[in-house]
Amino acid sequence: SLAYIGAYAQAKGFQVKIINIGENTPFSFYYLKKIIEDYQPRLVGFSTYQRNFFYVLGIAKAIKEINPEIKTIIGGPQATFLPSTSLEQSPIDFICRTEGEQAFYFLAEKLRQGEKDLLVPGCSCKLEDGHFYDSPPIASFKTLDHLPSPYLTDGLIEFEKIEEAILLTSRGCPYQCIFCYTPNAFKQKVFFHSVERVIEEIDRITKRGIKKIWFADPSFSLQLERVEQLMEKIIEKNFSLEIWLETRADLINTELLKKMKRAGVKQIAYGLESASERVLACLKKKISLEQIKNAIRLTQQQGIGVELFTQFALPFETFADAIMTLKFLKDNKVLIQGNSNAQQTQIYFGTELSWNYKNYGIFPLENRRPAYLSIGDQYETSCLTYQEIQQIKSLWEKESLDGRKRKVS
Repeated sequence: SLAYIGAYAQAKGFQVKIINIGENTPFSFYYLKKIIEDYQPRLVGFSTYQRNFFYVLGIAKAIKEINPEIKTIIGGPQATFLPSTSLEQSPIDFICRTEGEQAFYFLAEKLRQGEKDLLVPGCSCKLEDGHFYDSPPIASFKTLDHLPSPYLTDGLIEFEKIEEAILLTSRGCPYQCIFCYTPNAFKQKVFFHSVERVIEEIDRITKRGIKKIWFADPSFSLQLERVEQLMEKIIEKNFSLEIWLETRADLINTELLKKMKRAGVKQIAYGLESASERVLACLKKKISLEQIKNAIRLTQQQGIGVELFTQFALPFETFADAIMTLKFLKDNKVLIQGNSNAQQTQIYFGTELSWNYKNYGIFPLENRRPAYLSIGDQYETSCLTYQEIQQIKSLWEKESLDGRKRKVS
C-alpha cells in the first residue's frame, strides 16, 4: 500500500523514500535522525494499525523533535474512522480518510507550492488553532489501471530483499461482515485492475527472480470470468509461480480450481470464522457451513492446500461453539498452521461490531483507553469471560503445527 502511494507521488515529480520497519528490522532513533537529516523530507506518512499505533506516535514525536517543520500524516485501517479529537494533542498533522494516493499527493503539492491553507481533500487536517477540520471527500476511482504500479516503477521496491510479492488486482468488498472494516471503507464497492495490467506486473516481478505471489484481494474470484482469464494468461506465459490467494467459499467451482492449479496456486484461504451456524448467521457473512465444506473438498481434490480464517470470542459464541470451530478444521483435514491459526476477534473502528458493540454483547475491559485505540481484543462477551477466552486461545495454540508463526490480524 505504501508503495502504491509512493509510485503515485513519484509519478507527479516528488522524491519518495519508503522505510519498512518490522519485528526483525534494525532500527534506532539514531538511525531515524540520520535518515531525516540526510533525506530532509517535508512530509512523512505512516500506515497505521491498532497494533502499531503507539510506535507511530513515538516515531512521529521524535521526527517533530528533529525538525518541527516536517508535516506528518497517518493512513491505513486505524486512521479511516479514527475520531479526530483523539489526536489533537499528538504529533500528527493529517488523518487520511480515503485511499492514500490522491490525498498524499494533494498535501505534498500544497507543501511544494508553499501554501498556507492546508485543508486537503479526503483528510482531517490540524490547523493553527490545534483543532482538526474535515475536508470534503475524494471520489473513489472507477478503475485502477491509471494508478502507477510500484512494481513497474523504478526505485521503490528492493526486489532483492523480498521473497514474495504482494499484488492487489482489486480493491474493496461488496459484503457486510460485521467484524470487517473493508466494506465500509470502500462503501461496499469493488474496483479492478485489468488482466493485462496484472500480467505486466507478474512479468516484471518474475524477471527480477521472484516466483512467490500473494494476491491480497479480499475476494479474489468475485468476477469469475475475469479470474479465469487471468489464470489462463498465467498458464500461457508459463511463469512457474507459487501463488497464495484468499476468496469466499461461494466464489469458486471445479473448472476454476483446475485452472488455478495449473497456474501455480498452492494455497487458498477461505473465511470460515465460526463452525456454529448460529454464530455464522450473526456475522452477516451470508454463507453456510455446507458451502465451506464443499469448497474445501473441491480445493483439496485439485491438490491445492486450504487455509481457513477462523476467530473466537465472536458475538454470542459459547465455549462449545468455539470448540466446534476447532473440530471443524480437524474433521475437514485442514492443517492448523499459517492463517488457519485462529485468533480472537479484533473490534476495530469502522466495523458494525465497533459501532454497535453493546447490541452484540461485547463488554470492554477498559473504558479509559486512549480514544485513538479501538476496543481491539480487550473485552469479554455475554457468553465468554476473559478467562474463558484465554482458555480457548490456549487450546488453539496447543493444536498449532507451526507455533502460530503466521496469522492474520
